[in-house]
Amino acid sequence: MQAIETVLFDFGGTLDSDGVAWKERFHALYRSEGLDLSAEDFAPAFYAADDALVGALAPTTGLEETVDTLTTNLEAELARRGGGTAQRKADNARGQRVASRFLSEMSFAFARNRPVLETLSQRYRLGVVSNFYGNLEGACESSGLARLFGAMADSQRVGAEKPDPAIFQAALAELQAKPETTVMVGDSLRRDYEGARRSGMRFIWIAPEDVQAHERDSTANRSVLASVTELPDLLDILT
Repeated sequence: MQAIETVLFDFGGTLDSDGVAWKERFHALYRSEGLDLSAEDFAPAFYAADDALVGALAPTTGLEETVDTLTTNLEAELARRGGGTAQRKADNARGQRVASRFLSEMSFAFARNRPVLETLSQRYRLGVVSNFYGNLEGACESSGLARLFGAMADSQRVGAEKPDPAIFQAALAELQAKPETTVMVGDSLRRDYEGARRSGMRFIWIAPEDVQAHERDSTANRSVLASVTELPDLLDILT
C-alpha cells in the first residue's frame, strides 16, 4: 500500500461526535425530555425535518441556526404525528432545550478534536465529505475547523450523495489528491465505507464500542476507532 497523504472526514457523527449520527443523538435527547417514541417511530419525523433543510439554508449558515431550524422542523413533525402523546402541538420550549444540549455536546467534541486535526493538517491534506444541506462551509466555519480543510464537499452543492463516488471525487480533485493515497474517516458503513470502497480509498470507521461489538462481522479486516483523537497513532501505522 502507498503511504497516506490525504485524510477525508465525514462531518456529522464523526467530527462532532464519537461515531453517533444526528438522528440517534436527537432521539436520545428527546427521550430524556420525556418523549415516548421508539427509535423506529422517531425516525420518520427526523427524516422529514432533515429533508426540509436541504437547499433551504444559505451557504454561510452556521451550526447554531442549522440546529435551531432542524429542531423547529422536528417539533412540527412530532406534533403532526402525535409526538408520542395525544396532544398534537409543537413544544417549542422543549425544542430549544434539545437544541441547546445538542450544540453543547458538539462544542465539546470540536474542542477535543481541533488539536488533533491541527496536528494532522501539518502532515496530511485534509478534507470533509458530507451529506449536508448546502451550508457545510458555514457549519465548518462556525465550528472553528474550516481553516484546517482544503476541501469541503457538500452533497447539496456537489449534486451527489455518499456513497456515490462523485462526491468523493469532488473532494479529491479540489485537494489534487489520489484515491490510493487517501483514507476516509467516517461513522457510517453504508455511506462512508461503501463510498470509500467504490472510490478506491482506504477507510477508518469511528464507532462506539457497543456498535463495534454488534457489527462484529463488519469490523473484520477494517480499522476501527472509538474517537477521532485516536487517529494520529493509527495513521502512523498505516503510513
